[in-house]
Amino acid sequence: MSSTDADPKGFLRRRALERRKALTPAARALLSERLVVEGLRLAQLWRPAVVSAFHPIREEPDVLALLAALAEDGFATALPAVVGRGTHLTFRLWRPGESTLAGGMGIPEPLNLAPAIDPDLLFVPLACFDRRGHRIGYGAGYYDRSLERLRLRKTIRAVGVAYGVCEVAAVPYEAHDQRLDVVVTERETIFVKER
Repeated sequence: MSSTDADPKGFLRRRALERRKALTPAARALLSERLVVEGLRLAQLWRPAVVSAFHPIREEPDVLALLAALAEDGFATALPAVVGRGTHLTFRLWRPGESTLAGGMGIPEPLNLAPAIDPDLLFVPLACFDRRGHRIGYGAGYYDRSLERLRLRKTIRAVGVAYGVCEVAAVPYEAHDQRLDVVVTERETIFVKER
């Protein structure tokens, strides 16, 4: 049995992260710039009460400029916090420039006194994606559990943020995997039609 047969998600994740790591600074900057424009456009189209994004780690796309632009445009913004393994994320109000603390995974999170809130529009990190809206994250399932929980409560939209080199033909998925509504790359905005 090959490594792709034994763990197809792991194989796709590793390969996509290798491609992402090899990107030039210019390619990274292109997505950050485009994300501000497209992210604001989507927020203005859908008018969410709260928009969440993520504090970038490793070679993830930098969404902090998007959060700053959203806050400047009057949107309430939030970041996720990991509250425990095997559970969903807690989203806390946060604006760029406010203090953070290193969470359990070492990722900057809002301070614990920041109010918890359920976002309506989420910009979601990922390792790789396909055009059907399936994504592979880092394997802990935090976003799948969080999106499922939020979708049981209200209408939300999940936007994957990725470099084009992270696209794959088909992501293997299971019933608990949550799909994206849109994927924004440095070159295009992909609206997922099949639900």
